[in-house]
Amino acid sequence: MTKDRCDIYCYNEEKVNSIKPFIDTEEIQPVTKILKVLADETRMKIVLALYKGEELCVCDVANIVGSTMATASHHLRLLRNMGIANYRKEGKLVFYSLNDKHINQLIGVMFPHMKEATI
Repeated sequence: MTKDRCDIYCYNEEKVNSIKPFIDTEEIQPVTKILKVLADETRMKIVLALYKGEELCVCDVANIVGSTMATASHHLRLLRNMGIANYRKEGKLVFYSLNDKHINQLIGVMFPHMKEATI
């Protein structure tokens, strides 16, 4: 049986002390919130649809992800509130798009990575 922990308290104290300042809870919390939002399968489908479609109406999003319009609207509102998506109204229609290039980059890197990774 292999041990999964060290027998000593700190192997490389200098390295540990140089890294600790970068692990700031205030900076990590917003990133964690975004990743939690994206961890939901339906929301990830919606984000991927917006990534591929650039701008989509709520009814089209619902059709793409196989949900009701109410469910799609709920998830889109959450994505908008988290700053991941933008929306605009055109009459009775509401169109959504991804908020910025960073979210686009994240999605653009994540899916090709998963094709390469063996999980």
